[in-house]
Amino acid sequence: MAITLGVHASNPSLYYLSRLDHLNEELAPLGETGAFHHYADGTRTGALLADGTIDFGGTGSTPPVTAQAAGHDLVYAAVSAPRPDHGALLVRADGPVRSVADLKGGTVVLGVGSWQTHLLAKALHAEGLSYATDVTPVRPAAGEDQAQRLRDGEIAGWIAQGAELAAARRDGGFRELVRTGDVITDRSVFFTRRDFAADRPEVVAAIGAALRRADAWVAANLAEAAAIAAADLGGTAEDWRTALAALPWQLEPATAGFVAEQQEAADIFHGVGFIERPVTVADAHLPALEAPVAAAIARAV
Repeated sequence: MAITLGVHASNPSLYYLSRLDHLNEELAPLGETGAFHHYADGTRTGALLADGTIDFGGTGSTPPVTAQAAGHDLVYAAVSAPRPDHGALLVRADGPVRSVADLKGGTVVLGVGSWQTHLLAKALHAEGLSYATDVTPVRPAAGEDQAQRLRDGEIAGWIAQGAELAAARRDGGFRELVRTGDVITDRSVFFTRRDFAADRPEVVAAIGAALRRADAWVAANLAEAAAIAAADLGGTAEDWRTALAALPWQLEPATAGFVAEQQEAADIFHGVGFIERPVTVADAHLPALEAPVAAAIARAV
């Protein structure tokens, strides 16, 4: 039976890996084959791991915390290097919002449940405000032009990423109230079920090697990677190239330092009621995975 990886457009490493041959090349020496399960909403990753639909997935920083809070027994496998320029909280350049505190009472459009929740919750927390009570977080609806809504004053803020952020920066008229790297590390996070990691650490390591090779391919082929994204996801190849060039395309094992970053997020989420129960992130850390994953990543460079 194939090892199945979850793929959605919000995780760039998995998105490009699904279009390359690296996964099966890494799994073949172990007598395994790989497959990809495509889905739209990365916040479903924990549930898809738990029900066996996928064996390995990746998201931003928030979904694994909410998955733990939901009782899913996951293990962190690897993380990207920090992505300080991945996204930004935009406000209208000539509008009334001049600071994070000015967002109080306003509507902010973001990927609720994604890393963007972590960004907004932590930025508000630093100002003594609550994600749960002081702003209205809203998911973007299909077909809505968030840049135009922001220009028109319909919303107070918008967390943009990728090609949409590149386009907004190019078009002008906005101010970056919060840059991602000013608040969180915003790593891409890869995780799996505990039983899978414990029983097949060599497979987890091989997936790490495949991801590292996919990252290296994107870094070396930005124009081709941008054209793929533009054709598949919309936006211009120019904006996608700008967005992809801003990412580090580096992979690391999940260490105790990363666990501390996640614990800070989990504590904030519980404090504002975004998750119903406290989470001990260290429960999802398997130190025995660090060495094989690190070795596989190093070999793949």
